[in-house]
Amino acid sequence: MPQYLSPGVYVEEVPSAVQPIAGVGTSTAAFIGVVLDSISVPAPNPDYDPSQAADPTTNPPSVSSTFSPIAAGEIKLCTNFGEFKKYFGGFSTDTGQRNLAHAVYGFFNNGGTRCYVVREESATPIGTSTLVKLEAIDEVALVAAPGLVDDTTRAAIVTHCQQNTQDRFAIFDCAEDVEDSAGDLDPTLLDPSTAENLLPDNSNYAAFYFPWIQVFDPATKIQDPSSDGLIYVPPSGHMAGICARVDTNRGVHKAPANEPVLGALGLKYNISKAQQDGLNPQGVNCIRDLNGNIRVWGARTVGGDANGEWKYINVRRLFLFLRESIDEGTQWVVFEPNAPELWAKIVRNVTAFLTNVWRSGALFGTTPQEAFYVKCDEETNPPEVRDLGQVVTEIGVAVVKPAEFVIFRISQWAGPGS
Repeated sequence: MPQYLSPGVYVEEVPSAVQPIAGVGTSTAAFIGVVLDSISVPAPNPDYDPSQAADPTTNPPSVSSTFSPIAAGEIKLCTNFGEFKKYFGGFSTDTGQRNLAHAVYGFFNNGGTRCYVVREESATPIGTSTLVKLEAIDEVALVAAPGLVDDTTRAAIVTHCQQNTQDRFAIFDCAEDVEDSAGDLDPTLLDPSTAENLLPDNSNYAAFYFPWIQVFDPATKIQDPSSDGLIYVPPSGHMAGICARVDTNRGVHKAPANEPVLGALGLKYNISKAQQDGLNPQGVNCIRDLNGNIRVWGARTVGGDANGEWKYINVRRLFLFLRESIDEGTQWVVFEPNAPELWAKIVRNVTAFLTNVWRSGALFGTTPQEAFYVKCDEETNPPEVRDLGQVVTEIGVAVVKPAEFVIFRISQWAGPGS
């Protein structure tokens, strides 16, 4: 308390009891790829004459230059595809670089604005050192390793998202080829009891997408001008961009589904409704060609029905958003006197934040009282809890679930007066 020793008027600044909680970002992605230390980047050959027989030695359609990406394990922020090309090179025929480049390009093309990119050394699985470095970047909310479908990589990313950071969501790709010896889609390979490296272990911190999508590849077209330049690439980068687009346009509570995949020209496999009937309950999110439009037609976490109340992607991501926002917005509470005055401040600020979340349409209820509650009082903070230096706040929210199954019941009606 200040001392007043002489008569007069004293004007003092009093801290406001309101400490607004700002919502954290949910659309920044991290991409991890396995890229060679030196990649080949093709360019059109200015002396190429398509009227003559192509001779790889005297009349090649393209010439290749060598590009050396930044050191393995070094993380770079990219806000557009030009920055990615500066650090990691452009489109290439090298498999790892091709998958990573198309993932980042698809991310920006579908609505993404910020991503962190890192490469591992050739033929090296995702290392813990890389994931530890990503832990220090707080804004990352989505993690993908385009084209990497081995169990070791998937397990490391899930551990990174679910246990080490607890504020991130993983996006997994399927294997490119899922077919039998006759070239047909093999139903047994879609069975989780027999599939090898197709379905990851169940986790409500990850989503799994099937199949690979077809895109135009400049490197393929340059090397073979007579081809259409179409190739298949893993969909995780495009899906991360769709998540970012939906978060911006609607909010993180909206499922990233029934959305067009911009840049996709075809699919590796065309999935029928009957086939998806067996995949959707397992948490396999299908990308389908519906009336000529390639759209995401699934919104479940890996495991689907087995994940119970966490079976929907938007529910898990909404809770990650709520938890991270409240965590960062209430740091001022630490070391404050643990008394009813503090409890009232906590309730006031968390309630104000959740009211804004409810107004955005993320919570179910016609009034804030129906949508959520915040409790921090003597009941949640008895003397034995306060003696441990703890202040406990209980929060309950009614989450809006996606309308996954839209049902219209139609019957004949004879009309009035009959």
